[in-house]
Amino acid sequence: MPEMPEVDSLRVFLTDKLVGRTITRIDVVAFSALKTYDPPPSALYGLEISGVARHGKFLDIDAQGLHLVFHLARAGWLRWKEQQPTVPPKAGRGPLAVRVHLDDGTGFDLTEAGTQRKLAVYVVDDPGLIPHVATLGPDPLADGFDKAALSALLHKAGRAQLKGVLKDQRVIAGIGNAYSDEILHAARMSPFKPASSLTDQELTTLYDAIQSELRGAIQRAEGLAAKDLKGEKKSGLRVHGRKGEKCPVCGDTIAEVSFSDSSLQYCPTCQTGGKKLADRRMSRLLK
Repeated sequence: MPEMPEVDSLRVFLTDKLVGRTITRIDVVAFSALKTYDPPPSALYGLEISGVARHGKFLDIDAQGLHLVFHLARAGWLRWKEQQPTVPPKAGRGPLAVRVHLDDGTGFDLTEAGTQRKLAVYVVDDPGLIPHVATLGPDPLADGFDKAALSALLHKAGRAQLKGVLKDQRVIAGIGNAYSDEILHAARMSPFKPASSLTDQELTTLYDAIQSELRGAIQRAEGLAAKDLKGEKKSGLRVHGRKGEKCPVCGDTIAEVSFSDSSLQYCPTCQTGGKKLADRRMSRLLK
């Protein structure tokens, strides 16, 4: 799933490609992806793009006050085309969901792999009208997000597990499954540590890990084309998706906890005092 660093890199990439260009056509191939119908996508035709913004994991293309907003979900991606086909695509079972054409012949495709169709596209006058955007928590890289802000969020979360708190878009916007694993590994904390139990030093450590992991990922992706961002993300991960491999910090074997629709990875030595976490939904430290 694209998370904040990849989405922010896409924002930079699209800003360079789109600003000043005019939308000439939008082909909606997978109608399940389109979540709004008024105004229709055709309302964007002939409008010049003035900017590209990010709201958590949402990308927002501003065309003279009308916004094309999309969320790539778990299996979605953006593919840039230097020359878009002129023939309208046929609806089918392929990965193509939405195709955007620009006045110079370029454009981009929004695609989605797999059978679960969760990619979401909106055309709105105000991104705040999108429910999931309206309820986003603060951006962890925003100027106002400091240690005190993080402390307040964790205190409010109470005994909720750190992993779930970091992933909750209503608490902090933009961090997903992969970077929450990386942040907790860098902070040397258990994914199931209660959010409100952190000491002042642990709070500082977690805040610094959030900043360094997210900013480092964005820096590594700087200047990359959209097609190269997925590979960069995977190569930069130390624990997420690396079950059975050696921890690059201590050499212990990276372990995993599996849930019904996701999994997390962690290092027992670095994060849980050498103890393995039980591999079930309501996990507890094994004694």
